[in-house]
Amino acid sequence: MFDLDKWHEITAALKKNKLRTILTGLGVMFGILILVTLLGIGRGFQNNIESSLGNFATNSTVFWVERTTKAYKGLPRNRQIRFTNDDLIALKQNIPELEHIAPDINGWSGNATHNTFRKEKKGNFRIKGTSPEMNMVNPVEVVKGRFINENDLKEFRKVITIGPRVKELMFEKDEDPIGQYLKVNGIFFKIIGEIKPLSNNMGNRDDIIQLPYTTLQQLYNYGDKFYVFLATAKVGESVAELEDKIFEILARRHSIHPEDKQAIGNFNIAKLFNKIFGLFNSIGFLFWVIGFGVLITGVIGVSNIMHVVVKERTKELGIKRAIGAKPALVVGQIINESVFLTTFAGFWGLVLGVVIVEAIGKATEGSPNPQILNPYVDINVAFIALGVLVFFGVLAGLLPAQRAIRIKPVDALRYE
Repeated sequence: MFDLDKWHEITAALKKNKLRTILTGLGVMFGILILVTLLGIGRGFQNNIESSLGNFATNSTVFWVERTTKAYKGLPRNRQIRFTNDDLIALKQNIPELEHIAPDINGWSGNATHNTFRKEKKGNFRIKGTSPEMNMVNPVEVVKGRFINENDLKEFRKVITIGPRVKELMFEKDEDPIGQYLKVNGIFFKIIGEIKPLSNNMGNRDDIIQLPYTTLQQLYNYGDKFYVFLATAKVGESVAELEDKIFEILARRHSIHPEDKQAIGNFNIAKLFNKIFGLFNSIGFLFWVIGFGVLITGVIGVSNIMHVVVKERTKELGIKRAIGAKPALVVGQIINESVFLTTFAGFWGLVLGVVIVEAIGKATEGSPNPQILNPYVDINVAFIALGVLVFFGVLAGLLPAQRAIRIKPVDALRYE
């Protein structure tokens, strides 16, 4: 392996026909380049989707109210159901698999008019009721101050957290909003925290104002009722089974026919996440297949070239055999040449692939809505690719090497 004479011999053999060597190497180089580039771009697409989802709980489900489609216990069909705060307590007490549950309640956002005022400033922002548990299901980043807590809920406090757009429009650049007051829909609220949405899921936006959902219910005369809630299962628990138990309890509490599944709508978010990640796994597999296909084409070219090289060097190999060269030495020489060519060309293909992926990342950096976000080549993929190159290099040289050791010294010396 470290015999300099052997490596001089290998390079000399490859230099005899430079054009043939270069064209063969290009086939291998483009194979690994395409593989690495596709995997890097695929990673960028996946990063973009994961970024848009933020830290949203992947083991979650959402329920919303509909109308009953079946009469039950003397009650007519087409009844409008409303969830209550007591439903949340009942679900927590009776479903051990349930980890978090939080209502999703919207306030009046003013439509085209302004709903928020401070001195001479005014704006139209999205009003949402929230809770500590909602921040576990669909989290936001607390930039400054604190988030809504349980005491805020119990005491119906008039406190709010604001998104970055609210701060930008309602305060000066160097002004601290914590402890200040905003007049929202005619009522003054104290700002206790600045938040930054991690995604746009379930209404999280930069122009959001969040307050305790119990306070929102009281101010908007919702009573203890709401229309939508989110729930998450504990680690290792089935979201589908959790949904069945939630429906069973709600149906019993609201006198809904056990088979009237249309009375309460729900969507299994965990299934959606599984489909998304399954799609990326499939795309990644497809990229590997495409890259391997191109790479194998290049390796086949190397194998064919090595067959030609063996044929051209028949007399040389015959002389080596005649003076006592062992078959293993001849096989090793041919395989070394094949591995050297594939590895050298593949290495530069890997380097160019990484450069292209990095260039794509730089080109999309800073874009407001990038389709490819922070693409990169996994170091494990790079090592796997190099390992595959060496393996294919051995395969490419194996058949020509077998042909070489079958050459009889007497016949080789006569070969012209």
